Amino acid sequence: MTRVLILGCTGSIGVQALDVIDACDDLELAGLACGTRSAEMRAEAVRRGVRHTCAADGGGSVPHTPDLATLIDETAPDVVLNAIVGSAGLRPTVAALERGVRVALANKETLVAGGEVVSRVRARTGAGLVPVDSEHSALFQLLEGRDAATVRRIVLTASGGPFRGRDRASLSGVGPADALRHPTWDMGAKITIDSATLMNKGLEVIEAHHLFGAAYDDIEVVVHPQSTVHGLVRLVDGSVLAHMGPPDMRVPIGYALRHPAPPPPRDPVELVGMGLTFEAPDTAAFRCLDLAVAAGRAGGLAPAVLNAANEVAVARFLAGDIGFLDIADVVERALEDVPDGPGDELEAVMAADAAGRERAAAPAGGVRA
Repeated sequence: MTRVLILGCTGSIGVQALDVIDACDDLELAGLACGTRSAEMRAEAVRRGVRHTCAADGGGSVPHTPDLATLIDETAPDVVLNAIVGSAGLRPTVAALERGVRVALANKETLVAGGEVVSRVRARTGAGLVPVDSEHSALFQLLEGRDAATVRRIVLTASGGPFRGRDRASLSGVGPADALRHPTWDMGAKITIDSATLMNKGLEVIEAHHLFGAAYDDIEVVVHPQSTVHGLVRLVDGSVLAHMGPPDMRVPIGYALRHPAPPPPRDPVELVGMGLTFEAPDTAAFRCLDLAVAAGRAGGLAPAVLNAANEVAVARFLAGDIGFLDIADVVERALEDVPDGPGDELEAVMAADAAGRERAAAPAGGVRA
């Protein structure tokens, strides 16, 4: 029996992870954690007989655990599924890895902001880490057991989001409701907006750099609107390996938990007959992709500032405080003030995160497009 602790249990990934656990007799739910939707978590805990919970708003069942590190100790899980949104996911990832617990990582900000921190901890404890992002799960499977000398480049696919094909001028008036209409994936608000700006793909480039040890020059992004091919690997002999699957997050969740998800209603091979297309991303209209890759190349604390500023900018956009195109502008301004120092110490990363948030929250004259 594999005991699973779900962090972020009320979000999209957390709910789908519960579906996977329900479908597998040898997966056991060890505990639940959430942000502010503690009433939903309590109901789920009662329904499933889960004793250990933790919520950022202080809610939870009885006995309630005050923090995530303690929750990990109390539940003694075999795997922690981290589906917390944003940089708040970094500390619990580190806490699990420090205890030698395998992490199924759906929180990409962990590796964006704290990739060097995570690498140091894993080197010391030997704890496993498996990505849950559909793209990184695909690449993980394609690369597992393969000689690195045979690989030329890895390719992340992007759906293009709801605004694919539109130029920069046409994006000035779009609002949150427009940006939240993702054409293929059912995701939470923050990651859906990141998909619309292509920041999500920029964050994934940084994540892939840390996961696979790939140089930034060896990581490529292509837009694939059908969301059927989730990753490609270009080999040195000129051939290309592709990972196909339905746009269903239960598939990579099941792989990360080492248990297959329920079969999807449609075989992805059927989708090939509908046609598969690939195109280059439009980085003039969607500037966030280049901003993220530049921050990744800069290294140090720049990715932490990038990630924090983006979280604040997305929240401001969803609140109607700034326009869609302003998201990139807010992030770019924050990156002008990156603190000096390496990015391999947790507290330094969190301090840079705080600085990036403060900078991104500051008003600027004439920001709204």
